[in-house]
Amino acid sequence: MTVQGVQGYNPRTGGTYREPVPATPPAEVDRLALAAAEAFPVLSGLALAKRAELLELIADALDAKSGTLIEIADTETALGVPRLTVELKRTTNQLRLFGEVLREGSYTEATIDSPNPDIIPPRPNLRRMLQPLGPVAVFSASNFPFAFSVAGGDTASALAAGCPVLVKSHSAHPNTSVATAAVLIETIAAAGLPAGVFNIVYSTPAGSQLVKHHAIKAVGFTGSTGGGRALFDLAVGRPDPIPFYGELGSVNPTVILPGAAAAQAEELATGFAASLTMGVGQFCTNPGLMFVPESIVDALGKAVGGANGGAMLTARMRDSYESTVDGLSARDAVELVAVGEAPEGGWTVAPRLYRTTVANFAADQAKLSEECFGPAAIAVTYSDPAELLPVLAKLEGTLTATVHAAEEDHDAAGTLSAVLARIAGRLVFNAWPTGVAVSWAQHHGGPWPATTSALHTSVGATAIRRWIAPVTFQSWPDALLPVELQDANPLGIPRRRDGVLGTH
Repeated sequence: MTVQGVQGYNPRTGGTYREPVPATPPAEVDRLALAAAEAFPVLSGLALAKRAELLELIADALDAKSGTLIEIADTETALGVPRLTVELKRTTNQLRLFGEVLREGSYTEATIDSPNPDIIPPRPNLRRMLQPLGPVAVFSASNFPFAFSVAGGDTASALAAGCPVLVKSHSAHPNTSVATAAVLIETIAAAGLPAGVFNIVYSTPAGSQLVKHHAIKAVGFTGSTGGGRALFDLAVGRPDPIPFYGELGSVNPTVILPGAAAAQAEELATGFAASLTMGVGQFCTNPGLMFVPESIVDALGKAVGGANGGAMLTARMRDSYESTVDGLSARDAVELVAVGEAPEGGWTVAPRLYRTTVANFAADQAKLSEECFGPAAIAVTYSDPAELLPVLAKLEGTLTATVHAAEEDHDAAGTLSAVLARIAGRLVFNAWPTGVAVSWAQHHGGPWPATTSALHTSVGATAIRRWIAPVTFQSWPDALLPVELQDANPLGIPRRRDGVLGTH
């Protein structure tokens, strides 16, 4: 059976964009996966400084081609030149961050225990560090054509770890993927590295084949809960199960406490509307579920009613959004508060705000806490913050949870945080969850269904931890050890020696 090509579209008009990108046939997927396996010893064998230089070369090359890349992505995603300009710079900055991670070296968790024959049981010379797993499959996200796609955080962190990468392009932006992949392929070739260090495939069957391929040792995914679960099942159902790190669904609950609502109603409403409609609501950190005093609902509605929507990334996403908001409108316990504006034509949608009471929400929590991918939110009204505790405790895992509080609300905020910390990977105070800084302390993850592994993050320095696993070397001669574990510590990296952390 011939697999059809992947057609790009212009979401502003709904028309096609360029010719379809040919689907990758099974034989080519197999060849690319085997090439990645062959390239693994070369990439993983590079000195940390050399891997850092490679990431920086890729970042420089993407910056140099930014004009062309942004033009293609704007046509194919309708996300706008300002947003895409910032996103591409975020992408190159995270590549450079992983260069810093490599040079600093603590990510290896190098640990040395000196031999001690006098304890029970006797201890030999033990030296442990984290080492790369092997070739990684990365699934591009629809809503971030740069930062979570071909050259995004999964690719950057996997290459930093020493793992060759095979990307499965997202169907929402195939031409952007072609152009971005070309930059990486050219840069890696110019650096004298094998072509198997990085490659890309197109079409859904090609992606499924990658997950099942014996050469692939781990998978990174950002997308829908349904799609992620299907691939997760493939990964763990292999004869040799592999880690699947999926970022899936998230409702990102926000609580506005009474003191904050009274003191900052208009400011909070304006910030909420901006966060809700950013990127036409197509953010994994979109604040889709609000718990608020009744007094602030009118201000929230006014802000959403004055906000603009836009074109969604695909016709399927537009249709799903419309179906979800139609379903909310049909529920007796839910009231439509406000509808914003939307441009004419294409796959455009308008922002919407709904309301219900905390009692009605609790009675229908499973349905009303489902993620709506797009610029729609439900305001759940309460009288006493204590009413929220049992409801919040029953929410499914989420990437973020936010609390807005004035000083007189701090006791209530502290009580809420203890509950929210059990369901969310990042707790936000007096800010909005959209916008995820790329840094050492960032955590972008959470309990299921936010991610498939709450232990790991897809953003920040510790994202590299997904692609490495511990190996202990027992009684090996110093000259045969990895350089990170040799006695002299020639790299000068932080290490734990006999329980003491330092650069010894």
